[in-house]
Amino acid sequence: MSKQDVPLAVIDLNADAPCCPPLAQRRVPAETAVVLAPAFKALGDPVRLQLMSMIASAEDGEVCVCDLTPAFDLTGPTISHHLKTLREAGLVDAERRGTWVYYRARPGILRQLAALLSVEPAPSSQA
Repeated sequence: MSKQDVPLAVIDLNADAPCCPPLAQRRVPAETAVVLAPAFKALGDPVRLQLMSMIASAEDGEVCVCDLTPAFDLTGPTISHHLKTLREAGLVDAERRGTWVYYRARPGILRQLAALLSVEPAPSSQA
């Protein structure tokens, strides 16, 4: 069977079950890495990491861009660019209401990223 004939695994980023074992236990399959890498890359920027934290920890589960922008010493278009990057990476959903956009974290992908990075404690050697 050639490489082209091998079906790609479908990774459900919204699933409750982890997509794969933690990277400390087993090598991440190439197709999984391709799907998850954009999310990690998006979080690699300090402003986007802060935005993600503000969105994910929002009291009502969502936050208006009007509340995000004043928290930074950046222009509105720059904040919009960072939020677009988070959306394109699948980390947040956005909903326009009138002139404002509200953002919600996508818990499924956050669970997938967390599960991949989890490190299990070493088993006790005491019997």
